[in-house]
Amino acid sequence: MLTLLYRARMVGLKALVTLVPVPRPMLFVGADSTRELSRAIARFGARHVFIVTDATLVELGIIQPILEHLESLDVRTTVFDAVQPDPDFALIDAGTAELESAGCDVVLGVGGGSPMDAAKVIAARATSNKPAAQLTGIMKLKAPPLPIYAIPTTAGSGSEVTIAAVLSDRDAKLKKPVVDPKLVPVAAALDPKLMLGLPPGMTAATGMDAMTHAVESYISRHATPDTDRLALAAVRMIARHLPRAYADGSDIEAREAMAIAASYAGSAFTKANVGYVHAIAHQFGARYHTPHGLANAIVMPHVLDYTRPAAAKRMAELARAAEVEGGTDAELADGFIQRIRDLNAELGIPDHLADLKRTDVPAIAAAALKEAHSLYPVPRYMNRRCCEALIKRMLPPDEAG
Repeated sequence: MLTLLYRARMVGLKALVTLVPVPRPMLFVGADSTRELSRAIARFGARHVFIVTDATLVELGIIQPILEHLESLDVRTTVFDAVQPDPDFALIDAGTAELESAGCDVVLGVGGGSPMDAAKVIAARATSNKPAAQLTGIMKLKAPPLPIYAIPTTAGSGSEVTIAAVLSDRDAKLKKPVVDPKLVPVAAALDPKLMLGLPPGMTAATGMDAMTHAVESYISRHATPDTDRLALAAVRMIARHLPRAYADGSDIEAREAMAIAASYAGSAFTKANVGYVHAIAHQFGARYHTPHGLANAIVMPHVLDYTRPAAAKRMAELARAAEVEGGTDAELADGFIQRIRDLNAELGIPDHLADLKRTDVPAIAAAALKEAHSLYPVPRYMNRRCCEALIKRMLPPDEAG
């Protein structure tokens, strides 16, 4: 009975997604494309850009050339570099206050998923009379945000092309999305030169974040021919280029391919959505501050094992995109799950979550199922008992006994 109710809700969400147009941002791709984006920002009439980023990128000198180029185009800048992983409501409200004090008319997010998500919600908060906590949910934005632009410095979240941003509710220990087509940036730059110094561990985690977006969108019940093309292309590119980018961070061809793949995967899940991997990973992030891509990578093989009976054909198609050898769909589906496990091992990603506590499993499962069953068109539903058993497979050795 509950499964029928969940399915009915997903039918309604699919109708909403189908009827509401989702804009696609203008993308500038390639080395130094950041400069092209700056010129576009100036041409579109920006007077004062509010740059949302983190202190590390400022210290690394990545932000300074962007400031100098914008200012050479007679565009003023203000930098807000207080973003931490998993931005929360207080950060959004503080950033909005600083934006308003400076009199900025455009928002530019520079960084990984956290700065870009923060930039998007700050832009929305600036035109709303509501605090950040009241903007979470689906289609809650009444007024258009300030114009949003994005420069990703990791190849993972795809936030530069998506309708969503994720905030942390520290008190409730939950991740809460803000979902609205108005959050799609006007334009973004996929500049691989900004990713050359990314450490191997971050390259691995963010790359597997993009892989998760592609995989979950492809096996989603809301997948379309358009999202399928994007997801398969992303899986193909990530399988080929993520190990290269991990092994040699200066491989600019691999970095550019990963940046493109992340944007493809972001566009795919914007329409097709994600699933249980994200639902569980969000709880790990909210409770233990686990980096989102790392959490996705650890969870994904377990969820695919559970989902396989309902999605073997789709997984076989993913296997072919990832150049997995096999005969039948069943063999290929098994091969794809093993390919994900092998890729994790190659990238130094563990098969368990070091911080996971056995006593937390029931609460994590309950929160994950609540999120998934209200938002995600999963191919196979799981109950509380199944979800708890799945999560327990990720316990560290000292908690598993």
